[in-house]
Amino acid sequence: MLLLTIELIFFGLYGRRFLTADNGVNIIRHSVEIGMLALVMLPVILTGGIDLSVGSLLGLCAVLFGKLWRDVGVAWPIAAVGSVVVGLTGGGLNAVLITRLRLPPLIVTLSTYSLFRGLAEAITQGTDAFTGFPESFLFIGTGEWGGLPAQAWLLLMTGLGIALLIHQTTWGRSIRAIGFSAEGAEYAGLPVQRRVACAYCLAGAMAGLAALTYTARFGTAKADAGAGYELAAITAVVLGGASIFGGRGSVAGTVLGVAVLGVLGNGLTRLPATLSTASELSGIVTGLLLLASLALPRLPGMLITSTATACERPRSTS
Repeated sequence: MLLLTIELIFFGLYGRRFLTADNGVNIIRHSVEIGMLALVMLPVILTGGIDLSVGSLLGLCAVLFGKLWRDVGVAWPIAAVGSVVVGLTGGGLNAVLITRLRLPPLIVTLSTYSLFRGLAEAITQGTDAFTGFPESFLFIGTGEWGGLPAQAWLLLMTGLGIALLIHQTTWGRSIRAIGFSAEGAEYAGLPVQRRVACAYCLAGAMAGLAALTYTARFGTAKADAGAGYELAAITAVVLGGASIFGGRGSVAGTVLGVAVLGVLGNGLTRLPATLSTASELSGIVTGLLLLASLALPRLPGMLITSTATACERPRSTS
């Protein structure tokens, strides 16, 4: 909350037309896909895992949605269902490799990160892009309803659903227990592998849904859709107070993390040209924020350990 307040004050003072209603709507509109991915990244991280493939899977789902609509000729609602099914399948692949073969989540999702992006590039041959979608579909990404961007309602429903799942159900309590100690959770009789698999499948399905809002917002589906979104989603979750080692985190904190990144990305584009090279600086600051959020919680323990070591060191006698 403090970091978000500092951002609002700084960009409000130095950003061009930053504190306006139109810009607020713009920030929300551009934060939806990362917000959706961050919300489903939270259960994965709570189990002590990680999913580096969600951005690439978003791109693959977007490309296949475009291909189903343009080349196969199916109606866009049916193609949209296909996008979510493809996402669920990709998440299921991660789940099988992690839970059945007991492979490390970092290695598995790094591999599927490359696999999904490679498939998207192979389908489009690196250059093809799907455009010309009907207005009824584009409304999801560009229209407004009830004073908010249309896709913001999808983000709101996602947030409420994940909040209920994590904070109000035994499923949510069980994945926290898995994050603290998977072995202890198994001894307690929890279906550890099933819970972990469910978290990765949920992340995959949400990548398919986020692909639809992304495509509707930009009006195009291409292979590089969602590039870098996995880093932004992980950063938002960790900025929100979740432990990268699992067991601790909240939906409210994740939403704050998404807000910090959304305001940062928008605010940098509104600074005077002499102060900002927006896209480059945004990547640098996001990386620094992730490093800081990982390192700062460990500093007190390091200081205590160093102090204790210094106190225990025997003094030399003359």
